[in-house]
Amino acid sequence: MARQGVIRRYRGWLPEIPDDAIATIGEGETPLVEALRISDRVGARLFLKFEGMNPTASFKDRGMTVAMSRAAATGSRACVCASTGNTAASAAAYAARAGIECFVVVPAGKIALGKAVQVLAHGARIVQIEGNFDAALKLSKRIADELGDVTLVNSVNPDRIEGQKTAAFEVAEALGDPPDALALPVGNAGNITSYWKGFCEWRGAGHADSAPLMLGFQAEGASPLVAGHDFESPETVASAIRIGSPASREGALSAARESGGLIESVTDGEILAAQELLAKEEGVFCEPASAAGIAGLIKLAGEGRGAEGTVVSVLTGHGLKDPDVILGRVQLPDPVPATFEAVAGRMEMSAR
Repeated sequence: MARQGVIRRYRGWLPEIPDDAIATIGEGETPLVEALRISDRVGARLFLKFEGMNPTASFKDRGMTVAMSRAAATGSRACVCASTGNTAASAAAYAARAGIECFVVVPAGKIALGKAVQVLAHGARIVQIEGNFDAALKLSKRIADELGDVTLVNSVNPDRIEGQKTAAFEVAEALGDPPDALALPVGNAGNITSYWKGFCEWRGAGHADSAPLMLGFQAEGASPLVAGHDFESPETVASAIRIGSPASREGALSAARESGGLIESVTDGEILAAQELLAKEEGVFCEPASAAGIAGLIKLAGEGRGAEGTVVSVLTGHGLKDPDVILGRVQLPDPVPATFEAVAGRMEMSAR
């Protein structure tokens, strides 16, 4: 059965979009995977919402289908976005689907290989700037404001938030009720804002009596919401959340405050350890930023502050988005002769 996409599936919850303007590639309906081994480590029943199974392999597709469809409906000739990679990849794909020209503004040398390849494949035009993500976003906003028929498709566009909130509906439907807590990485902060909006609307419509604690985790080297001030030069191995001035700051802080949750930071070492744990113990390969939620849950459990009950951790993007991180840590072994003895010997070495 064909995946209908989040606009048709959740039409009554979303802004009005004419049928002939809908740009979808079958996003949504991503798996919710129970993490049996890591559950023991965090002291709760843990599920993984694997958003890397969206068409461009990240959660951005949920918001992009709505933003791009609305742009097409209003006659925009082009779209623009600032990006560290995932937004650019998603915008490029959905712009191609909608027949709209796409421009992405990225910090020079700061876009992961897997994401850059996607942008180029879809025919979008990359503009590299000598500045960070925050400078790219300011320029993108100005371009959209001053050129008029160009739509900004970053998460400051409310259509993006509307689309991304559908993941909360899927989680609640899959579990039967919202979880007790939801953990996720925080970069530009649109996703935690979206999930909280979705859970609140779900509860407000009478489908649930509760909403989860929202547990957001930033990388230590890019943690402005934790530090209480912007980071002029954010640095972290988790490129998707390498953002020093979150555009959806207030939404994220409100989500944590209103839910009784928190926003804290984790180190790059904790993030990479969580990424490895997910791959080796649960068979789920996510990009480094996606593992920030798991890193945070493990950290809280180790400090005696662990989440309880049913917990969902959002894995925002697939591991193939950022292969260099893995290739920088491990190497292929040297070849051996094509003989039974050599292969069996290597297997024995691995077993010890």
